[in-house]
Amino acid sequence: MKVHYDKDVDAIYLRLGDETPDGVSELSEGVNLDTTADGHLVGIEILDASKRFDIRTILSYVLDVDQKVLQPA
Repeated sequence: MKVHYDKDVDAIYLRLGDETPDGVSELSEGVNLDTTADGHLVGIEILDASKRFDIRTILSYVLDVDQKVLQPA
């Protein structure tokens, strides 16, 4: 995952994969989901980001992974 913050437009983009998005769906006002034609989620755009949460926290995170998810089927 890659995170980009554009302070000029106050928007955060979370890139979740390498696929090129074919469309966008508005989840809620100012929150958009980029998807492929077959429905894969590839990105999340958050507008007015600094009004929604503390921007300084975007680079601080805790990764809590369910080990069952990482094991092959």
